[in-house]
Amino acid sequence: MTQVKPMRADARRNYERLLKAAAEAFAEHGEGASLDDIAKRAGVGSGTLYRHFPTRQALLEAAYVDRIKALSGRADELGRELPPGEALVAWLNELCVGIIQVRGMKALLGSAVTDDGVAAVTACGTHVRAAATRLVGAAQREGTLRADVEPIDVLRLVHGVATAAELANADGSGTRRYVSLLTEGLRPVRS
Repeated sequence: MTQVKPMRADARRNYERLLKAAAEAFAEHGEGASLDDIAKRAGVGSGTLYRHFPTRQALLEAAYVDRIKALSGRADELGRELPPGEALVAWLNELCVGIIQVRGMKALLGSAVTDDGVAAVTACGTHVRAAATRLVGAAQREGTLRADVEPIDVLRLVHGVATAAELANADGSGTRRYVSLLTEGLRPVRS
């Protein structure tokens, strides 16, 4: 069994500075922020950045994993507070707002809903997919969501809704309307 060595204190400081600088840069410039600029902001060289984060995706993931975990945890809170269908709608609204307000998160969550198989094993992808699975399953058992809807379908659609809402209003103020239109279309047809 391989033991993971703890980071040296200076490496830990560099790691933390890189995460802080990345979050600032992504907030200002989106997921396309310059990695060299992030390294400079953190006061380290590009080699140090790439040693900690070999890809842009790895840096995005590390910068937003806490926020994604919180959003995923929020799904559970809503699931305890509201009926299942309402909990799903409320969470989708919060997820849309998060995607719009936190620049860079759209690309990160976009990769979590692809079919390439790689994104599904990232921490962010795993958390979001698990939260969606719990809420979708509960809403289906309640009968407020069509039985043929998959959690990944809902995540892909909400990613599109966030994009549409952002195009309509840069602040995403139209998310409630768009999520409502989406979820109405996902309800079972009553005969």
